Amino acid sequence: MPHRPLVFVSGLTFGDYLLWNWSLNGSHTALALVSGLTLPPLVLACLWLVALTLTRLIAYLTRRSLARPAIARAGRAARRRSRGRLRKGPAVARPATQATAVASAGAAAQDACDATASARTPTGRLAA
Repeated sequence: MPHRPLVFVSGLTFGDYLLWNWSLNGSHTALALVSGLTLPPLVLACLWLVALTLTRLIAYLTRRSLARPAIARAGRAARRRSRGRLRKGPAVARPATQATAVASAGAAAQDACDATASARTPTGRLAA
């Protein structure tokens, strides 16, 4: 989330406030009137952006704190599964089984592509 609008509007608000204060003390009535009329909308925009930023920060921290236990539970479950695998069977047979499964999945995908290619009409004419 970019903070550039908040910084920009805050800077404009602070600068407008300083201009308004200086023009009131220096009896520059036209400048005091203009800066005084632009100050309330700038203050409202600044407060709105601060509230929006705080709301987004709270939502981010809440989402992060809720996700942290789920990640920890998933990590614990994965460690339990891996410990159970090591106890149940030989470690040498597993990589060969996984390689066979990957190879058979690749062969099945290639067969599916060949089946769709052979189903096309050989003449290249469109069906009516």
